[in-house]
Amino acid sequence: MIASYATAYAASAVVFFGIDFLWLSTISTNFYRSRIGGLLLDQPNLGVAGLFYLVYVAGIVHFAVLPGLNATSWTTALINGALLGLVAYGTYDMTNLATLKNWSVTVSVVDMAWGVTLSAAAATAGYAVTIWTVAKTG
Repeated sequence: MIASYATAYAASAVVFFGIDFLWLSTISTNFYRSRIGGLLLDQPNLGVAGLFYLVYVAGIVHFAVLPGLNATSWTTALINGALLGLVAYGTYDMTNLATLKNWSVTVSVVDMAWGVTLSAAAATAGYAVTIWTVAKTG
């Protein structure tokens, strides 16, 4: 079980970090900067970002990948990952809409859709790699 958890965590982390890095460093840079640029640091705090990634990926594994593995269902992992993304990113974005001046509704909608998509993809990848690894090693 520990090996399966480690495999699920590693696979989910690689997919989550890799895709999010691509999103944040290239695709969405102008989108966020043009809408919330005054709130952004010149350079992100990598230590805090790293801590978020470590904790959030553990959440993906616990709440999405492991239930998918227990049900032997990639769709369970995908749906639970999507729901986790909606809850986590929705909490951030809806709180910002409720508390910050001039927070963009568009940013919230795009960011929540991103959280749903990214979390679902990472959970599904974590599930698939773990199933493949278990099947391969017997």
